[in-house]
Formats: sequence, structure tokens, C-alpha cells
Amino acid sequence: MVETSTQVTTTRLPNGLTIWLKEIHTAPIISHWVWYRVGSRNEIVGKRGISHWVEHMQFKGTPKFPAHVLDKAISRTGGYWNAFTYLDWTAYFETMPADKIDLALELEADRMDKSVFDPQEVEAERNVVISEKEGNDNEPLARLGTAVQKAAFDCHPYRYEVIGELEDLQAISREDLYQHYRTYYVPNNALIAVAGDFKTDDMISRLEGLYAGLQPGVIPTFPVYDEQKLSGERHVEVNGSGETTYLQVVYRTPRAAEDHFFALSVIDSILAGPTSLNMFGGGGISNKTSRLYRALVETELAVAVYGGVQATIDPFLYQITVTLRPQRSPAEVLARLDDEMKRLMDAYVPDAEVQRSIKQAKALFSYGSESIANQAFWLGYAEMFANYEWFQKYLERLEMVTREDILTVARNYLDSSNRVVGVYIPDGNMQ
Repeated sequence: MVETSTQVTTTRLPNGLTIWLKEIHTAPIISHWVWYRVGSRNEIVGKRGISHWVEHMQFKGTPKFPAHVLDKAISRTGGYWNAFTYLDWTAYFETMPADKIDLALELEADRMDKSVFDPQEVEAERNVVISEKEGNDNEPLARLGTAVQKAAFDCHPYRYEVIGELEDLQAISREDLYQHYRTYYVPNNALIAVAGDFKTDDMISRLEGLYAGLQPGVIPTFPVYDEQKLSGERHVEVNGSGETTYLQVVYRTPRAAEDHFFALSVIDSILAGPTSLNMFGGGGISNKTSRLYRALVETELAVAVYGGVQATIDPFLYQITVTLRPQRSPAEVLARLDDEMKRLMDAYVPDAEVQRSIKQAKALFSYGSESIANQAFWLGYAEMFANYEWFQKYLERLEMVTREDILTVARNYLDSSNRVVGVYIPDGNMQ
């Protein structure tokens, strides 16, 4: 069945593959994305990091597209391709001249079903992934973020970084990887999103010809994790090399599909400047008018401050990260941050500040939705944690946020009993 609305067409093949299409004839370009509903959220004990590693293996070739020809084939057309693994999903994309898009379509259909997972490539990539993990572990902010995220959850897989655990990366086998691939890389667990210079009927026909013969799989049931409310503020301290002290504070927050998420996005804009929900780029806005910038940076307590909220299936985290100035202590910076949180929760935000913050959040969201690649991105991304209507109505939902909503959400989520406070303490030695 094919459904069309506001230039967007969606259809589902008998094998469960979902297709989203948007014709955009402003340039002879097509951006093609394949999304799989699998990320670190779907991993079990002993297999942390397997989704990200499978993503790496998808670039190691099929019988039809051997590894050594993939990059050359895309590059020769003037195209660009990449992939990304996150908490809830894994995505692959190619943005190419419209008359060369068949290469991308054929490549993705082939590696959905026929990736080789050569044992030698598996071992080579084990070293690559472990090196990536070790690189993160040597970076102060990454180390702090990993510790804080783990402390913020007791049982939900969101407590683990996408890169995984070192002991698991050392132990995962070729068969583990291949089984994960065969389980989740099936048409009924995938969504194809295409935007650009094509005719919808023709694109549907092309995709049907490539994917109709693939068989659906049996997707494992995702367990419901009984993640209890935090019983009080938690503290994490990480010690390591360097000369810079960092403070990171995270609060448990609602899932993206909840109404409170939109008010939280405005609160983020008020406190630290708006967050771009588009992980693949889309401009930036100065946060110099935000409350925490004025309270921490302009008073020379901090060098920088930024916030971050992400759209996820399950409740995740609102993160505030502060780079301290030399000779300033985490305690005094946290005290000033708490003053701002108390001010936010004790009184209504002035209407002018609400409207300015909404305007900034809307502008950043719009910047991340303009290009053909970004429009293809949103066709699939919104479906990974909610639905495409969430994207279509996002700006409208921001405009509906009131002073009362901001006060309610701030009091519900930004209390100190609902957070983890992490500090990175440098030893003064540079590696």
C-alpha cells in the first residue's frame, strides 16, 4: 500500500521493508539512507559494542562488491557515503549525483543480505574497534562521559557507550558478529529513506526489484527494563592526565515521543543554548545569550558550557558539560549552576526569554533540515524513535510550549535528586 502526503510517499513491501520517499528537484542529487532498528540498546551482556562492529564489517564487502572496490566506486561518481551506530539504530547513507544512484541502491540491497564477514577482516577490524575504544578512554571528556552515563542507569543498556566494553570486544567472535547481522539486518527491521531528484513511481519500482526477494526475519523481543527512579544525587569522579578540570551533570529525561520532551528542548535553549538533534550536521547558534553562559563563562568560572538533549526511544539524559577555568573548583561551579536551576524552578521565565529561546531552537532545527541529505535523514531518523509526524510537527510543538510547561518540566526533571554529577580531576601531566 502506497500513501502520499505533503510530497512524502511511504510504502511497505510484503516482506516488511518500509520505504519513505521525498521528491526534491532543486538539484540533480539524491540522498539514500538505510536504517536498521538495532543499536547498543539491543545488546546483551558479553556483546557490548557488537552493533557498532557489525557496522564496520558492512564496509568489508560482498561477493558482488568486494571491499577494495566500494570506496573507489562511490568516489568515482563524486558521491559521499558513511554510516553511524547509536543507542537505538544503525544507519548507512550515500549522497550522489542522481544519475549514479543505482550504484548506492544496489550496494545497500546487496549488503543487507550478502556481507561476507571474512575471518581475517573480522580480526583486523577487532584491532580497529579496540583502538577506537582505547582512544576514547584516553580522552578526558569521553572518559568522564562514559562514567557518568554508566552511573545514570542501573539496568538499561543506555548505561553503556555504543563503542562497547573492552572485555567484550576482545571476546566477540566472527560467528557472534554474523549472527547479530543475520538477526537484525532483515527487511522487516529496516527502513529506506530517499530524498532528491527522482520520480517516485520509478524509485519504488527500482527498490521493489532489489528487495522483494529478501526474506523477513524474526526480530527478538526487546525486554522492558525496570529502571527505577534515582533515589538521590549520584557522584562520579574520574582522575587522569591533563591540566583541565571538567564538570558534567546529567538529569534523567523523558523519551522523545513524550510531550515533556518539547518543553525540555526549550529549557535546553534557555539554559545552555539549543541542541541540534541532527547528528549529521546542520549549522550552529551561539549560546552567549543563555543563562549558564552568562552565569559561568562571563563570570570567569568557566571557559565553556554547553548542553545536550537527544531523541531516544526510552528515557535518556539531559547533559550539561562545563570546562572550568584554572584555579576554579568544581564545587563553586556546581553551586552557581544550582543557583540557575533554582531560579528556573522558582519563578516563571519571562515571556521575552521564552520566545527568544523558542526562536533559537526553531532556527537550529531548521538549519538541520534544509539540505537534500538532511531531509532524507529526517525521513528515517524520526521513525527510529517516534514517527515522521513528530518531525513535521516539531516546530509547531515548540511554539506551543508555555511558561507553565517550562516550570512543570524543570521541577519534574531538573531536581538534584534526579541527576548524576561527574568531575574530571587532572593530574597536571600531559600525555
